Amino acid sequence: MVKRTRLIHHLLTTLALTGLAAAAWAAWLGWDQQRDVEPDGYATGPYEAWQVIGLVFTLLTPVYWAAARSYVPAAVVGTTAGLAGAAYYDWSDDASGLFVIGVGLIALGTLAATGLVSGLVASWKVRARLETGH
Repeated sequence: MVKRTRLIHHLLTTLALTGLAAAAWAAWLGWDQQRDVEPDGYATGPYEAWQVIGLVFTLLTPVYWAAARSYVPAAVVGTTAGLAGAAYYDWSDDASGLFVIGVGLIALGTLAATGLVSGLVASWKVRARLETGH
């Protein structure tokens, strides 16, 4: 029974983080579809650095929360799936098909970053429990 409950908690955490990551993408990046054209004709964007930084900092809290509770796979898979899904939805109107490369890069970067953060948080929590004897 305990294993089933733990599995359900992992699944619910994964789904919650998937939805939260997609919602964070929509809040920080989804509304900005306009490329900025510089005076020399160079196009940038559509996202500004502050938007991406805001997205990253928004997702740090739920990833920390999940990893601190030993839901590391949920933190990594849920966040990665949410951001990759949101990027796919947001960019899929690109007729060239190159958006798939961008989605892949989002997925790989998110997988690496959430894996690193979750691993660090989980190891800190384990070390703290060992030091305190709990």
